Amino acid sequence: MTSYDLIVIGAGIVGAACAECAVREGLRVAVIEPGPVGGGATAAAMGHLVAMDDDPAELALSNYSLRLWQRFADLPQAEFSRCGTLWVAREPRELDGVAAKVARLAAVGVRAQRIEADELYRLEPELVPGLCGGMRVPDEAVVYPPRVATHLLELARGGGAHCYLGRRVVALTANGARLDDGSELSGPVLLATGCALPQLLPQLPMRARKGHLVITERYPGRVRHQLLELGYADSAHGDADSSVAFNVQPRPTGQILIGSSREFGVEDRAVSMPMLQRMLERAFAFLPMLRELQALRVWTGFRPTTADGRPYIGAAAVRADTWVAAGHEGLGVTTALATAQVLIDQILRRAPAIDPAPFLPERVLR
Repeated sequence: MTSYDLIVIGAGIVGAACAECAVREGLRVAVIEPGPVGGGATAAAMGHLVAMDDDPAELALSNYSLRLWQRFADLPQAEFSRCGTLWVAREPRELDGVAAKVARLAAVGVRAQRIEADELYRLEPELVPGLCGGMRVPDEAVVYPPRVATHLLELARGGGAHCYLGRRVVALTANGARLDDGSELSGPVLLATGCALPQLLPQLPMRARKGHLVITERYPGRVRHQLLELGYADSAHGDADSSVAFNVQPRPTGQILIGSSREFGVEDRAVSMPMLQRMLERAFAFLPMLRELQALRVWTGFRPTTADGRPYIGAAAVRADTWVAAGHEGLGVTTALATAQVLIDQILRRAPAIDPAPFLPERVLR
């Protein structure tokens, strides 16, 4: 039986980040991934690096992670682009809420500013006429998640991590994990398996939330910032069976990535034409010129979602030497690096830079 200081199950962006962080801390690490690296929820992520301010705990985690992302700002493999974010207001009441958002972001050191309609159209002239203004967060960025996950795993591997790619964990054992080839690994276990978490740890509930994405051919300069409607959080944090929100981002390749849709209770990975049309119509309502563009690819994926919208980051509590980093919904890319650091700090019995209490899995077991 091979022994490790940490057995990371799952090599999406969160698992890969945890493995890389653990190796940097001197731990002997194994990573187990049955499918493509970054091929699950990571491949269905838009790759935005944004500070979400609707929940104080979420803001603390995302802001901490944004600082850690600076390490990859000049990495070509990440396709890192500091395009900034424009939050768009359709109605005066949405614009009225911007001052509070700017204040919450400023309190943690994030630059943001309210912009009026004339400035909004100077920044993004293709937006539909009649919008009220919005909020600009100039330092935010986008990355290409699967490539980042691959790079993080390569860093971990270069530091000595042993990767069991193409292997699946069939059971957690008293001492570690059993693989589908019958071999067993010994050591503390970290579950970074997203939607599949309940398969190995049924005590922690998780819901899969389906989403659609569209990417276009190359149209450089047509969109300059990541664009979101100010009502985006209502879709991301809501519990409706289905919802759509305007979210468009320019890729460094010149392509335009279009989201976002969310559906509970759907297991089929096939593209739903009614849902896709609903999502695109939402995007066209803000950015009519998208109707003229040629789509290159449409795909779907599933985001892991907890009941309270916060990820599980910490000890599993129901099992000794078992840790969890899963359930990030649409913020897995943004918060991957902070999740890894907060988790590894706990494993090493150090106080994390932010309060881990809101994310501890034990909150759903009380």
